[in-house]
Amino acid sequence: MEKTIIAMSGGVDSSVAALLTKQTGDDCIGVTLKLYENEDIGIDRQKTCCSLDDVQDARAVAYKLDMPFYVFNFSKNFRGEVIDRFVDAYRHGCTPNPCIDCNRYLKFGKLFLRMQELQRDYIVTGHYARVEKDETSGRYLLKKGLDMIKDQSYVLYDLTQEQLSHVRFPLGGYTKTEIRKIAEENGFVNAAKPDSQDICFVPDGDYASAIARFTDEMLPPGEFVDHEGKVLGQHEGIEHYTIGQRRGLKLAAGSRIYVTDICPDTNRVVLGKNEDLFHRELTAENVNLISCEKITEPIRVKAKIRYRHKEEPAVAWQTEDGKLHLRFDEPQRAITKGQAVVMYDGDIVVGGGRICAVGE
Repeated sequence: MEKTIIAMSGGVDSSVAALLTKQTGDDCIGVTLKLYENEDIGIDRQKTCCSLDDVQDARAVAYKLDMPFYVFNFSKNFRGEVIDRFVDAYRHGCTPNPCIDCNRYLKFGKLFLRMQELQRDYIVTGHYARVEKDETSGRYLLKKGLDMIKDQSYVLYDLTQEQLSHVRFPLGGYTKTEIRKIAEENGFVNAAKPDSQDICFVPDGDYASAIARFTDEMLPPGEFVDHEGKVLGQHEGIEHYTIGQRRGLKLAAGSRIYVTDICPDTNRVVLGKNEDLFHRELTAENVNLISCEKITEPIRVKAKIRYRHKEEPAVAWQTEDGKLHLRFDEPQRAITKGQAVVMYDGDIVVGGGRICAVGE
């Protein structure tokens, strides 16, 4: 009998993951990670917020499954490893994906250590992905979930071999429709609960205001310029902008203009035409490879430059400094520093890294 920790967010996916794991006969405990206080995300302390509702839903499902349930307070770690990194990225002209950092440092970092401390064998989550062991190479492989619409392998690319050997994703072979049906048939309180859409610690979607709240200051306004350096107007602070943005510039122009670059050193935001957003090359750092230990020669892959981006064919290679380089067959729109590039070989995740430079 395996001993598992099931990360229960309060949503339908992790609840059904708990059910499917319990049905295997494993010794299961359910845990919810407390990641922030109400006031951290701009909600009044006295108000019942979504995080409290989520804990109650997770507890209700755990009790229904006759499974011990605990809440682990990781709020200090979440502030340092996710929120502070989010703020720092925007202040350096990048656009981060905090869900990847949350997976890296909390769900499969801090919780992984807690799993070891409690002498448990596996962490179970409700992600739509699959893990298999390649008996030939001995490596654990991360594969896409069968539901292509819900596949979450992109945000899991940073998992290490050790973590993959102790992780289970029971939903990898199911569709979202099937998961909701299972939840309904078992009378779960959250069977019809909608999926979360926004970043959990920015519930109103206003990133700039959230950054000001976390730091007690706004970045200073600066200049909008074109590619020749001509001043076009004033921007409100670089944290308000991301590559490819057109709306919210508050700038009169004779034609459509877009954010094509953000320069924190000069506090300038560069504007240009849509065609200025297309590039073929990128460099990524903080690289993690899954299907192989190192890329020793150029390989053909398909790659995504953001979560909802379509995979596109490219050539990838690593340099001696460990950085990853990709050259796409066709120019890609709005390659953005701070986002992750994730490479695939069919449904297998080759690996990925954080985009740090954009080429031609």
